[in-house]
Amino acid sequence: MKRTHAAFFVAGMISMPTANAIEIYNDQTNSVTIGGFIDARVINTQGETEVVNGASRINLDFKRQLKNGWQALALLEWGVNPVGSSDIIYNNRFESIQDEFLYNRLGYVGLKHEDYGQITLGKQWGAWYDVVYNTNYSLVWDGNAAGVYTYNKDDGAVNGTGRGDKVLQYRNTWGKFHLALQAQLKSDDFYTCDIADISRSSCELLFNQGNAAAQRVEFNSTYGAAITYNATNNLKFTAGVNRGEFDIVYANGRDQLVTDLIYGVGLTYGDFYKPGWYASANINKNENHDTDNLGRLIKDAVGLESILSYRFDNDIRTFVAYNVFDAGSDYVIQPNFNADPEDVFKRQFAVLGVHYFMAEDTILYIEARKDFSDFSSNDAEQETQMSQTEDDGIAIGFNYTL
Repeated sequence: MKRTHAAFFVAGMISMPTANAIEIYNDQTNSVTIGGFIDARVINTQGETEVVNGASRINLDFKRQLKNGWQALALLEWGVNPVGSSDIIYNNRFESIQDEFLYNRLGYVGLKHEDYGQITLGKQWGAWYDVVYNTNYSLVWDGNAAGVYTYNKDDGAVNGTGRGDKVLQYRNTWGKFHLALQAQLKSDDFYTCDIADISRSSCELLFNQGNAAAQRVEFNSTYGAAITYNATNNLKFTAGVNRGEFDIVYANGRDQLVTDLIYGVGLTYGDFYKPGWYASANINKNENHDTDNLGRLIKDAVGLESILSYRFDNDIRTFVAYNVFDAGSDYVIQPNFNADPEDVFKRQFAVLGVHYFMAEDTILYIEARKDFSDFSSNDAEQETQMSQTEDDGIAIGFNYTL
């Protein structure tokens, strides 16, 4: 059906947890809808109990009917922090640490046509997210093994696999197939240092002084593609790839060109929001695509995410999720003065959740995480630093979707 075209496919991913929105203006040519959700929770983890923001956001979706079946579109989405800022960084960055009440999450403009598909430009969900988003349904401890939220649990903006910056994207649907192609057209320079808790300016100063602990990274354009095959109304297959290159310049003048690559497949059965069973899993192989908990680049790793859910007729949904991101040992690509060659990086955890739908878009929930990670190191201090952002936890929260 035409209504399964690109814009509707994207909408289902942008407005988590549901794609509902309220139309606030429509003159038959122009329309504006408002969407998003407010989420707040009490969480106990890492030895602290606190009220925190649950990645709340608000968005404005604009559409304009044009000639010959074309439509112009635009979306602006801001993260909202309704409970105030916090200096505790929780696993998976499920609370965006921001000083501002509003901060940019998404923003793009584009054109779409029933036959020719959709093209958009701006900050938007990457093509890679098509492959793996079907396991990303825990409200608190969403997955961090699928290569989306890269660079120590950020939003995937740098390499275009999450909410990518400066993305040009094309989407279209033919029968049961949906295709997404993208180019992230950018040129970024930044500095990294093999020192915990160092500021950006201090790291740059060390590089300029020729300190071996500092590097300058030149990260340029990335490219991605994904395909979705809807085999039946309940069964979906996904596959995709994302690739980029960056140049590491060491303080001693050595230059190293590195390929950032991730590829993988996914399988999904059912609809997470409908009564009955839902199951999804994805697996990926990645190279130079993410960092460990100290910010060191990981040479290669395998990531797996999975979720199994059942929604009862009494408006209770239960689920269990399992995620593992395994880089093994000897995973740090560049020579590190503080890197133990026997370091092990294996992020691994399970989540058990119960969601009660007080109304279709109003959820009272409880979720618990059990951590099984292995961050072994012969350096005890380094092992402690690696482990401190991964822990067991429990959260009780309330999610109100517009």
